[in-house]
Amino acid sequence: MDPAVLREDMVDSLQHETKAVLRDDAVAVAMREVPRHEFVDDRRTAYADRDHEVLGTRVLSPSVAARLLQALSPEPGDSVLVVGAGVGYTAAVAAELAGETNVHAVDIARPAVYAARENLAGAGYEGVLIDCRDGSRGLPEYAPFDRILVEAAAVEPPRPLLEQLAPGGRLVIPLGAHRQHLAVVSAEGSREELGRVSFDPLLVDGEQTGAIERNRTAREDVEYARRRADRRRGWELDWIDWE
Repeated sequence: MDPAVLREDMVDSLQHETKAVLRDDAVAVAMREVPRHEFVDDRRTAYADRDHEVLGTRVLSPSVAARLLQALSPEPGDSVLVVGAGVGYTAAVAAELAGETNVHAVDIARPAVYAARENLAGAGYEGVLIDCRDGSRGLPEYAPFDRILVEAAAVEPPRPLLEQLAPGGRLVIPLGAHRQHLAVVSAEGSREELGRVSFDPLLVDGEQTGAIERNRTAREDVEYARRRADRRRGWELDWIDWE
């Protein structure tokens, strides 16, 4: 069947009252345009409302992608950062909404980054910049961003991502450990919860698949070091020249 027809059916099902997931007209138009079959291995089920596993990363189901992008609400010309971009589908839909040269994406897994670049080019979104990075650190070279979307869960929003938000910007991120909710965090610090979700944790260097040494204490070490520095007082803050 014609992929364009399958995309129409996919979006119609998300808008239908039985699911009522997709209510934003701009997101609906964008999802009708992006050839999802370019991003998954099984072209027969590319437009079914289900996740796909590709190179050890998850391609979000259409309904979950719709929830994230509606919460993000990018507008034409907005500078957008997608963290945990996987093989690129969500970044492609964001490119339809904001303009492909305004979308930047990072993922910690190098094989996924290579696949995302190929997929985005094949789907017609060569202008999306995608790089291999620790997503918790963002992409400071291109900051500030009007919109930041994180496709992985954290207990609290990473500080670098908050610092890279433009005034009036918004960060969309799954928050929580065992029980997660989708949160919209503004640049000014306000938060809004948008229902329950289930995502894999946001990884840091050493945790990705294929790492020589998996290190799940890296993020804690950084945070503890920061807290110790904040607690230091008096002579500990001064440089002493013993000569």
